[in-house]
This record gives sequence, C-alpha cells and structure tokens, in this order.
Amino acid sequence: MIRTRFAPSPNGPLHLGHAYAAIVAHDAARERGGAFVLRIEDIDGERSRAQVVEEFFLDLEWLGLAWDGDAVFQSRRLATYADAGERLQAMGLLYPCTCTRAEIAAAAKAWGPDGPVYPGTCRHREVDPANAAWRLDVGKAMALTGPLEWRDEAAGPQAAVPQVFGDVVLLRKDLPASYHLAATLDDAGDGITLVTRGMDLFAASHIHRLLQALLDLPVPTWLHHPLLLEADGRKLAKRRGAPSLADRRRAGEDGAVIARALREGRLPAGISLSQGVHHSP
Repeated sequence: MIRTRFAPSPNGPLHLGHAYAAIVAHDAARERGGAFVLRIEDIDGERSRAQVVEEFFLDLEWLGLAWDGDAVFQSRRLATYADAGERLQAMGLLYPCTCTRAEIAAAAKAWGPDGPVYPGTCRHREVDPANAAWRLDVGKAMALTGPLEWRDEAAGPQAAVPQVFGDVVLLRKDLPASYHLAATLDDAGDGITLVTRGMDLFAASHIHRLLQALLDLPVPTWLHHPLLLEADGRKLAKRRGAPSLADRRRAGEDGAVIARALREGRLPAGISLSQGVHHSP
C-alpha cells in the first residue's frame, strides 16, 4: 500500500507553498487507496515551537486534508538518529569536523546543491570530536556500496551522484541529526513508499539513496513537485513574510476553495508555479 507524508517544521506558520506540498502528498495517497502521514520535524532546538504545531493541525483540517493515525514527531526519535550515527562511525564512514562556514567557503573549489562543497579539510587530520560535527566520507561510502539508482515518478530513473554534495554533515554540533540523516531514517520508520517534496530537494535524494544503502533501509519512489514562486522567482518562504494559512483561516477565507484552486493551478496574483523536471547532474 502506498504511504506518503507531509513533514513541516514548527519554526513558523504554514503558507500556500506548504499547502500545495501537503495537497500533493495527501492526494497521491488518497487517489491510490493509500495512507497519508503527518510528521512534525521538531528537532531544530529553540526554533521549534509547540504552539505552532496546533496551528498546523487546524490549517490542514481547514484545507480539508485528513491524515491517518496520530501525527509523529522527530523529537521522539533521537535514539534512532544516535544509533544510526554510531553504526556509520563503526563502519569507519564518519569523521569529525570543526570547520566553520567561512572556512569552507574560503577553501571550497566547487559549488554544490547546498552551497560551497566541503573540500575534505578535516578528513585526514586530528580533530577533537568533543565539539565537532560528523561528516560522511562520501567517496569511501560509494566505494562500499557501488553504483546506486533511484526513481522519481516525474523524472524517471536516476543514477545516484551524492558526490555533488561533498562530505555532508550527518551529526551536527547543535542538533541531534542533519536533515539528510533524520529525513532518511524517518521515511523508513514511517514506512513511506512515495516521498513527495519540492523540486528544490531533488538533489538531496542522491545522498538519501546512499544512506539507505549503507543502513539497509527500504528504498521508496520519489516525486518532486513544482514550487510556488514569488514574483521575483524565489520560492515562497516564511522568513520573507509569505501570508500564512493561519491568517487566511482567521480572516474567514474558505480553505476548501483555496485547496481546490491549488489543485487546479489557479494561484493568487504575483505567485506562479515553477516548471520543468530536474535530472541528475
């Protein structure tokens, strides 16, 4: 049975971009007789606010979206992330790193999906792990797994090329796990068979596919959907003040009407839907 998920972070209110992502995941499950999971990605320290979660519930109900079972919370899975990190360390695939963002930017020789590609500065030097992040030695990991593939429902089969990220951080100094590790483990733990998310995360699937191979996790299918864009071409963002669903709800707008408009591609003035399908680098 197909299982999809919507996984917002409670560090601010939902907006139309989140609504679109939730609808894509919800409708994919409902159209195929599957299940739709709501996961709250709440491990981002002080930025995660419990009161925002209650607003998420009200917003989704207002849009007419019903999830199956209770919402699941990342904050209740910290032991899972720690166990995975210890397993990768025991395999000799992680190394500690104390480089700052400024140091990485100054030393980087390439640019990847997340910005400057880490040049491996700490890979072969002594580093005190007490105050370090832990990076995945991607080259060593790929030598262990061999070639990998994954499939996107829109873009088709993809050869995994996690090397475009360089050695990504999996265990952060300030958080229990990076997005890459937490999302991969969570999707496996929730039994997700179709991972729906925006095109801006297309490249992340290369790293996630590698982690699945290393940790013996099931491999889902992905579906990377278009993004809602502002007039300047940037995606809608909470930090830039995109109107929240909660404000629209409190103002008396009809959530079902908004959901129907998003399904039909009818967007407010100044907002557009990104076009095109991503392919491997």
